[in-house]
Amino acid sequence: MAKKTLTSEDRDLFRQTIGKVHAVNSDKVLLNIDNKPKPYPRPLIIDINGHLMDSATTDIEKVGLEDTLSFIAPGLQNNILKKLRRGFFGLDAEIDLHGLTSNAAKQQLLHFMHDCVDTGCRCIHIVHGKGYRSADNHPVLKNNINLWLRQHKDVQAFCSAPPKDGGTGAVFVLLQLGEKYSHYSESEL
Repeated sequence: MAKKTLTSEDRDLFRQTIGKVHAVNSDKVLLNIDNKPKPYPRPLIIDINGHLMDSATTDIEKVGLEDTLSFIAPGLQNNILKKLRRGFFGLDAEIDLHGLTSNAAKQQLLHFMHDCVDTGCRCIHIVHGKGYRSADNHPVLKNNINLWLRQHKDVQAFCSAPPKDGGTGAVFVLLQLGEKYSHYSESEL
């Protein structure tokens, strides 16, 4: 490849465009400490299964297809359960789990409930199905939901939904307010 030579006009144009040039005395670059990247906190790894308390009762009676579910945490008044049944709290979120395997339903439920508590949801609707396809008319998912919700540390109460919202195939769940929403008083119940 042949070397191109510049005409004097091109050289003058180049020098005018570049401007005044100074020779570099050192080719070392000094580190500017002020431009360090800002540290970001490491994302929290949340143990979703840690929300279930092992000490909760596991010897609860099995429920059938048309049996209703009901639970209220110790220390809460019974009128909270009545208000929950009547839809007093309003629904903030819902999830449909029926048709899933037990393990898949548990993981989805725990993630869903964690997100609900984190975003300040107070009352949620969980559809679990009645279990018509379960062996021996013992609804697996319905019984598991009954156990998991009793074990969950953020569940204050739950009850079967009214017929228009799924009846014995769904539950309304009252959740404890998350820490960042604790400025709302519990007396509003």
